[in-house]
Amino acid sequence: GWGPCTPGALQLCNNSEGYLAAYSLLAIFQGIVVNGLVNISISTIEKRYELNSSLTGLISASYDIAFCVLSLFVSYFGERGHKPRWLAFSAFMLGLGSLIFSLPHFSSGKYQYGGKIEDTCQTAETTSANATCNASTNSSLHKYLYVFILGQLLLGVGGTPLYTLGTAFIDDSVPKHKSSLYIGIGYAMSLLGPAIGYVLGGQLLKVYIDIQIPKRQDTTYTKVDQDDPRWLGAWWIGFLICFFAIWLLIIPFSCFPRHLPGTAKIQAEKISETHDDGSQVLVQTNNIGQSFKDFPVALLILLRNPVLMSLIIASSSEALVATGFATFLPKFIENQFGKSSSFSATLGGLVLIPAAALGQVISGVLVSKCKMDCKGIIKFMISTCSVALILNTVFLFAKCGNEPFAGVSETYHGTGTLNNLTAPCNANCRCLRSMYYPVCGSDEVQYFSPCFAGCASYLSNNMKKTYHNCSCIGKPKRQNGSEDFLYEAVPGKCPTQCKFLPLFLTFFFFAVVFTFMANTPTTVAILRCVPDRQRSFALGVQSVFLRLLGTIPGPILFGVAIDNSCTLWDITECETKGACWVYDNERMAFLLMGISAACKIITIIFVIMAVYFYKPPPLTKALSRKTPEKKSVIRA
Repeated sequence: GWGPCTPGALQLCNNSEGYLAAYSLLAIFQGIVVNGLVNISISTIEKRYELNSSLTGLISASYDIAFCVLSLFVSYFGERGHKPRWLAFSAFMLGLGSLIFSLPHFSSGKYQYGGKIEDTCQTAETTSANATCNASTNSSLHKYLYVFILGQLLLGVGGTPLYTLGTAFIDDSVPKHKSSLYIGIGYAMSLLGPAIGYVLGGQLLKVYIDIQIPKRQDTTYTKVDQDDPRWLGAWWIGFLICFFAIWLLIIPFSCFPRHLPGTAKIQAEKISETHDDGSQVLVQTNNIGQSFKDFPVALLILLRNPVLMSLIIASSSEALVATGFATFLPKFIENQFGKSSSFSATLGGLVLIPAAALGQVISGVLVSKCKMDCKGIIKFMISTCSVALILNTVFLFAKCGNEPFAGVSETYHGTGTLNNLTAPCNANCRCLRSMYYPVCGSDEVQYFSPCFAGCASYLSNNMKKTYHNCSCIGKPKRQNGSEDFLYEAVPGKCPTQCKFLPLFLTFFFFAVVFTFMANTPTTVAILRCVPDRQRSFALGVQSVFLRLLGTIPGPILFGVAIDNSCTLWDITECETKGACWVYDNERMAFLLMGISAACKIITIIFVIMAVYFYKPPPLTKALSRKTPEKKSVIRA
């Protein structure tokens, strides 16, 4: 309720289950916005506001930057504050960040998509104007970069209390043997957010950016559809929906009391498992944590805790791999197994999200049912990481070679040279290397685009496009009797002959399950091995290291490895290096497997170190605690 207003009907939610429901909803919407809508909208934002990938990378990193800067302070001061009201503040900032992120759409005017880009072979007389270098130097659209960064910073401010104070409040309010189950459920629910965000964002991108496609009177303009490179979807709608939904969650969080009913009894029955290095007595004797001047001492106590730091480095190593694959698994599937980008993204989400959620829940149930102590939890983490390392070898035997690609892996039927898309058969076509639109020829060879295949015309029948009069395509390899092929090329990559995709997805699914089975136990072990007054602060310290050593460098390291396996780069009309179009599949598989295996080994080493360093406190009776402040007294 609010102050003296405590309606009887609302008391049904005044318990740990009611709080877990509200926490899960906020975590879901945070995941929808930060890890779903932002990621799926980045490419559209790049095109609409004329930003390059390095600038959109800065937009993505702004969330983690805000999280790193504020995590220590929020977790330190929020530890002794009203945690549910901190989460109400979290909901306010997440909603405000979503609103700010959508504002550029309403102030940048209508989208002007220009003339149509031709993808077929054009003679010098008919080449479109799009083939010239047109750097939009006078456009002011790129200034909206700062609005997007502001939105991400506000989202980072809102996300900070959620995974530090919000998680610690769960641990405060439930018996010790149930804590891992509740935290596991909360973390699993947070993984639904990105899945929902990708599905919602993907559907909204099918809607035109200004809702209604403008009607042009000028004959040089043609109506755009979703297959047109000029099409931009309504990326902004999802952010507005989440803005309203998240602000509604301010109401339940503002209703919860500082401590849930029964917290005093639960705290009195808990037995301390703090690492016995004297920190518990030091924190209690000197009353550390009551003012800002104690901040350096409190931080130093945690940094000198070898068990905590070993667990933090281990979890950061796991986060590096998890974020790397979350970012680039669709690209890996697309290139290794010859699937479309949309299908690869869907498949990647169907593997990563359920597997991660399943791992979180399974580990939470096992730790809860087996009533593991701190040392038992850490040993459990060693076993799950070891199994994940073994499953990681799937990259060694479930990889695919490259399919024939004209101008890259083979010549144009004896003409032209390798690593050169231009050959005598398409030299007069004035093709754009910046326009990657692969087609599969009837000779079962892939071509960079219909233009590079020398195709002069196309037909569209029953929503299927076929290309004809292709000067670069050889004779069909397969002919049905005397019947000739009805086409010379069709859009898309050639069907791959590699059949390892089901095997790869099966092994990778279980690798993700066992990887995330260490996530919830890590959080529980961190909460156990530090003094009671420093639990939220310990999660804040973990969040900083997790981002500095894991989620920020993870995508960068994976991106560098994938770029290292590139065999064909995009060269734009302005003669600048752009994206990579074709990769060496085997090299990519070995590099990703090497990074993943190295991180797994580092994780196992530091978890073993945590077991070695951990010293349980002397056997005591149940700690007598002064509630609701939960001041512990260790009786030696």
